[in-house]
Amino acid sequence: MAQQVQEKYEDSQLYRIRHSAAHVMAQAVVEMFPEAKYTIGPPVENGFYYDFDLPRNLTPEDLEQIEKRMRQIVQGKHEFKKTVLSAEEAKKLFADQPYKLELIEGLEEGGFDEYGNALREKPEISIYQHDKFTDLCRGPHVQNTKEIKPDSFKLMSIAGAYWRGDEKNKMLQRIYGTAWENTQQLKDYLHQLEEAKKRDHRKLGKELEIFIFDEEVGPGLPLWLPNGGVIIEELEKLAKEMEEQAGYVRVRTPNLTKEDLFLKSGHLPYYADSMYPPMELEGVKYYVKPMNCPMHHKIFASKGRSYRDLPLRLAEYGTCYRYEKSGELFGLMRVRSMQMNDAHLYCSEEQFEQEFMGVIGLYHKYFELFGIEKYVMRLSLHGKAGLGKKYVDNERLWLKTEDMVRRAMTNGNVPFVEVGDEAAFYGPKIDVQIWSVIGREFSLATNQVDFAQPARFDLKFTNKSGADEMPLCIHRAPLSTHERMVGFLLEHYAGSFPVWLSPEQVRVIPITDAQNEYALQIERELRARGIRVSADLSAQRMNAKIRSAQLMKVPYMLVVGESEMKAGQVSLRARDGSQQNHISLGEFVSRAKDRISSRASEL
Repeated sequence: MAQQVQEKYEDSQLYRIRHSAAHVMAQAVVEMFPEAKYTIGPPVENGFYYDFDLPRNLTPEDLEQIEKRMRQIVQGKHEFKKTVLSAEEAKKLFADQPYKLELIEGLEEGGFDEYGNALREKPEISIYQHDKFTDLCRGPHVQNTKEIKPDSFKLMSIAGAYWRGDEKNKMLQRIYGTAWENTQQLKDYLHQLEEAKKRDHRKLGKELEIFIFDEEVGPGLPLWLPNGGVIIEELEKLAKEMEEQAGYVRVRTPNLTKEDLFLKSGHLPYYADSMYPPMELEGVKYYVKPMNCPMHHKIFASKGRSYRDLPLRLAEYGTCYRYEKSGELFGLMRVRSMQMNDAHLYCSEEQFEQEFMGVIGLYHKYFELFGIEKYVMRLSLHGKAGLGKKYVDNERLWLKTEDMVRRAMTNGNVPFVEVGDEAAFYGPKIDVQIWSVIGREFSLATNQVDFAQPARFDLKFTNKSGADEMPLCIHRAPLSTHERMVGFLLEHYAGSFPVWLSPEQVRVIPITDAQNEYALQIERELRARGIRVSADLSAQRMNAKIRSAQLMKVPYMLVVGESEMKAGQVSLRARDGSQQNHISLGEFVSRAKDRISSRASEL
């Protein structure tokens, strides 16, 4: 389970090292600024941070000094000592630390831990001491600072952070750091960060002319350039082929609908905060759609259905609009306009496992195609406390459908973890986390069970006994949205897409103007064969033309000079540096068409 994964991390030596490094950093900061007010310093996935209220803004030079002092501290081999205190003792100890006093009050009331997290039970109040520093903390820590290697940690950045994440509170200064068990792990992590910068989809998207954002259009609303349009077309073509083979039928629905539809579906009020505000015309409120499912339910209900019609799989690459908060927008990964690889599967309870696992099978096919080797499937469950608020109030159906998903995944021998209180409002789901080739994690897609909306829409089919029966609905999006998928693929491939997905597959490069007409002839022949190609007839020299093609990560460059033109041949330079001189155009076309039709990863 995801909770078990987190608990395992908290019990690990790495967690203790990072937690202890945060305390060491706090000591160094307080020594630099004796008047500092310090708050919390938890370990996080790849390191740690600590928030401070300081008399002035920190600079990069300050980080260097703090890091230098940290190395001195850890070499002092100071023991971490835990002491349990009463609330009154803790208040006296932290009398000049207002943020700690606030946390102690939360601990005293049993409502919050020292990190501001809600608690169910009243915890003990404890402190940890090392060297000259004392902090309110529940641990765990290393036994001695010598377990923190001087060359295995680094301070990374400074950021602003509101106290307890509330913009009504004071803005603090947050120092991020990373810590590892040894120097090599730190070097590997820093190398990965450098690779991630090079592969940032926002940077590559601009350089490769794939997408842009424009303030006059609006934040979170991407404009796809011609190269991006090609990628989208190829992804949609892929999805249509896969879904047609799996028995899906395609539908289309409008981008606008009346408020009543979302009231009926239950998305209002559950989902209202993520929806654009309504427009009112002739006394009727209309919303731009944040999801396609209510309209697909209407399509299912458009005529009588029999058990012979099931399963019914309705697919649509529909455009949806969600009002994500401005601070949460991030390139293509978090947008307000998205084209979703959406589908809704209507089936009987007996068909559920086969249909649900059919979707999981699609995931695996895509993983293999795109070279995704690391992934995690998470079974997201409801939280009992959220029934009637965050989730549909039907504990019996929650437990039943969660068990159905659990049983299907187990029977299919598909590994998964479980995490509580992250389900959709209408049912449990499998969320898919994937990792790119350099180890960056992405939330890709979801496979959701819906036991609520079929009842709301009075969906039914006639079963074998002639009685009406309500279908189950599965919401799924294996290729996520175009936006998120393209963002992931940009970083995964570092912009060097396989031939089938490359916006420009071939560039013909004449050495001199004398070969321009021959280059255009090749361009016409390749285009007629369904290959995306352009001829570079610019005044640049050949090497500059090759460099230009390489910068745009074109898979194949066909160089043609006097000898190639006379022989009716080409010289091939592939993006990976391999070369074949003086080959027939037919030989090249055969190779390219094979790579494209098979959607091969190699050139």
